[in-house]
Amino acid sequence: MKVVILAGGGGTRLWPLSRERKPKQFTKIIGDETLFEQTVKRFLLNFEPKDIYVCLNKNLVEQAQLLAPVIPTENYIIEPEKRDTAPAMGLVAAFLFNQSPDEPFVYAPADHFIGDEQKFIRCLKIAEKTILETGKMLDIAVWPTFPSTVLGYTHIGERVNEDDGIETFQFLGHAEKPQFEVAKEYLKQGDYLWHANYYMWTPRKILEAFQKHSPSHHTCLSEIVTSYANNDLTKVDELFATMEKIAFDYAVTEKIEPENVLIIKGDFDWSDVGAFDVLYEAQKSAVDEHNNVVFGEMVSEDTRDCLVYGKQGKVIATVGLSDFVIVDTDDVLMICPKGKSQDVKKLVAKLKEEKQKYL
Repeated sequence: MKVVILAGGGGTRLWPLSRERKPKQFTKIIGDETLFEQTVKRFLLNFEPKDIYVCLNKNLVEQAQLLAPVIPTENYIIEPEKRDTAPAMGLVAAFLFNQSPDEPFVYAPADHFIGDEQKFIRCLKIAEKTILETGKMLDIAVWPTFPSTVLGYTHIGERVNEDDGIETFQFLGHAEKPQFEVAKEYLKQGDYLWHANYYMWTPRKILEAFQKHSPSHHTCLSEIVTSYANNDLTKVDELFATMEKIAFDYAVTEKIEPENVLIIKGDFDWSDVGAFDVLYEAQKSAVDEHNNVVFGEMVSEDTRDCLVYGKQGKVIATVGLSDFVIVDTDDVLMICPKGKSQDVKKLVAKLKEEKQKYL
């Protein structure tokens, strides 16, 4: 199995910790290493560097190479511009097709927290074996702990296998980023899991899925396969720029036949660090006596359940706050209720129109 680390995301919901030039995966927001470094190390324990690839925007390549010099330069799959996950994931499949069209690989986001890393790796190994045995796409979904509106949901059916403590289920459908009331109902039903975004298949099968469910993407991707074979990277860039901006979940997952997919239940302490409320949940083991997660210096009175990022030499003082996010950087102070964390993305949209220097 090959591993492709997807490291091109913008992380706009974690602004101002995450910026355009240094998005969340290249920022130390959990622990003393960046999320990208943690992701690379997770795989280096079980995979050879030659089998680890990185897909990201050309403006982020230098940062990634400095943080992970062990990954070969030729294993970088460069997105010439941001066009969402369908074009990016298609680009990966086209790149790998010329090398190993029928070898399973995993799309691995660079910005996830994983507690039990060995169990996570066991899930990948089981998935690889299942792909080779069944020809189906494998994905990982995890048990939801609250009604998130920023994650996709995977509807599962009956359990079809258990191997080495890893359970595999029927796939019944995918719902991307539901409304809050719908998410609450999913949580209540118990057969909807959070979609963890670890798609696993072969390059050939991924391209065939595009051919069936998103033909316009496949037309470009077929030419990109040829362009990669001819080492014509200029043509690759030109073709990539013509593909529709859309998420893979919308372009393929919501249309794919359920019988062609199996779901592994990822019981390994997982969090998609995509918004401040999720970031707080991922670090609850580090709370103080009032359930605050604090980085920096803080003095407080009657303050609880808050997430605070400060900086050295400056004290953050609070009175009577509950469930707030406070982020203080050199040029930005951002404060919001934790329950409104998803709306930080709206601030970023306003900044793009009015104050781009803070992005």
